[in-house]
Amino acid sequence: MNKNDFVVIGENIHTTRSLKRNGKRIQVQDGVEGVPFVDIEGNQRFLKIPEWYTQTQPYQQGQIKHFMIAVSNGINGNSEESEVGRRYIVKEVEKQIKANSKFLDLNVDEISYKLDVQKQAMKWLVQVVEGASTAPISIDSSNSEIISEGLEVYTDKAGAPMINSLALERPETIDIVVEHNAKVIATAAGEDGMPSNAPERLSNVNKIMDIISRNGIPLKDVYIDALVFPISVDPNFGNHYFDAVNLIRKEYGPEVHITGGLSNVSFGLPKRQLINKVFIALSINSGIDSGIIDPIQNKIYTFNDFEPQGQAVQYAADMLLGKDDFCMKYLQAFRDGLLG
Repeated sequence: MNKNDFVVIGENIHTTRSLKRNGKRIQVQDGVEGVPFVDIEGNQRFLKIPEWYTQTQPYQQGQIKHFMIAVSNGINGNSEESEVGRRYIVKEVEKQIKANSKFLDLNVDEISYKLDVQKQAMKWLVQVVEGASTAPISIDSSNSEIISEGLEVYTDKAGAPMINSLALERPETIDIVVEHNAKVIATAAGEDGMPSNAPERLSNVNKIMDIISRNGIPLKDVYIDALVFPISVDPNFGNHYFDAVNLIRKEYGPEVHITGGLSNVSFGLPKRQLINKVFIALSINSGIDSGIIDPIQNKIYTFNDFEPQGQAVQYAADMLLGKDDFCMKYLQAFRDGLLG
């Protein structure tokens, strides 16, 4: 597959995203903590951490959920705070587009436990992103009402939207897909939980593809999420994904898209970018043509991009292919300074 044909679904604009409070991106100006940034017009800006956020558990744990702050300022702040929040989002849109995102995934679920606030936030965010983006949006939510609310204000300026996601546990989302002529991410999750192997993934995909087929959605508009789980939890999780991708590709052919949250695989491990790039290459070999990723941190790699038998790559590949129980060899290589 040509790397230029790979469909990147940029996942950064999520209210779950956090920065480390003691990290280099968080600074103090005039006694106030915040995130300095340069907006798209070249002006220095400062996204302040508001007083209400300092009372939250994430803050106490050293996490700054910067997109949560930006969106909350957008809908609740004064005119200055709202404008800084808008510009912070617009700057991220620019970075994602430059990094070759074909869709921009938007998620506001964590902004509040109140549905009306979540709906308000999604409407505001969709309008801000669409006003700045040359790529269509992907609305990501566990609640179909939030998805519908965002699509009400989306005008298709950059193309048809994507819905993330259609699942067996909430098949009613298909009505929204049809109503808005949307692309759709369909997950391999079951009605009652996550699959434990590749055949279970395929079985779930067959059920959800039956729903998709009955509603006349063309394969080219379908992105199957074959589900990526952290390799640190089970050494078989990499092969489960690769095998599932292979089975799905054989079953549905070249027209359907196969995707997944590819960076999930490296959760909890050091040198995540190394693991992610090797996993992306292995996944492309298995048959994916899309990924839900941070395109700024994770570039698209094939094995043609790697030096033959590179030591660090080999450690990561062995771990991802189930040849390194409990990631012990990889972790020892990290401690020995062998991973670069």
